[in-house]
Amino acid sequence: MTIIVLIKQVPDMEKVRFDREKGRIDRSSAGTEINPFDLNALEAALQIGENTGAKVVALSMGPPQAEEALREAIARGADEGILLSDMKFGGSDVKATSGILSAAIKKIGDYDLVIAGIQTVDGDTGQVGPEVAGLLNIPHISSVEEIRSYSEESIDVVCSVWEGLYLKRGRYPLLMTVTKDVNVPRLPSFKNKMKARKAEITKWSAEDLKDFTDETKMGAKGSPTKVKKIEVPSQSQREGKTFKNDDSTAISEMINVLKSQKVLKQEV
Repeated sequence: MTIIVLIKQVPDMEKVRFDREKGRIDRSSAGTEINPFDLNALEAALQIGENTGAKVVALSMGPPQAEEALREAIARGADEGILLSDMKFGGSDVKATSGILSAAIKKIGDYDLVIAGIQTVDGDTGQVGPEVAGLLNIPHISSVEEIRSYSEESIDVVCSVWEGLYLKRGRYPLLMTVTKDVNVPRLPSFKNKMKARKAEITKWSAEDLKDFTDETKMGAKGSPTKVKKIEVPSQSQREGKTFKNDDSTAISEMINVLKSQKVLKQEV
């Protein structure tokens, strides 16, 4: 059994700056880390692997420095890391990214389960996972917040949709996206840190994926969506009033406000 985990290296969103002219995140303005939801996906794969003997492969698309994210994934327990890196991938939107990832999964060939975080903190679209499933022509289950049981043929999960919880069973091959509630990611062990330092990270370029996709579907030219403008909304300030030594006026004012907001019924 083989489980593929989609990993993305993202900037520290508390420190990153935005390039408003290009409509992009300035990724050089802050440090990087593994997308938090992807750590949950990795942990889910590792737990399944420990009980079934499944091989866990971490797959990421990004610049050369994203290799560090894959080494961290190996330090946390992944068996292998594959990096998709090429200048031709630059500027890819969710559709182009999904196409490149799905091409790599097709190249891997032998897999049973693909697990991804429900979204990335630098994009928040939540579209890549389901789009990859669509391009692979396999079923997917989104918003998984609990894994009930699994075997070498299927998996039973609880997913959250709007205000409801659903128990679903998926048969392999299958893709699922997980939320932060599904588990608590483990920390890297010293033994695995040493393993990660020596690990050989497989690197694939656009040329390596040519049998499964083409360059017209990669990067900016293969991206039908464009960000034309970024605006940071101004923070709204709460309005307040202070009443000193005038309780009756304060109470009367509060009642009027509550009535105007229809919290209290108007007197007829």
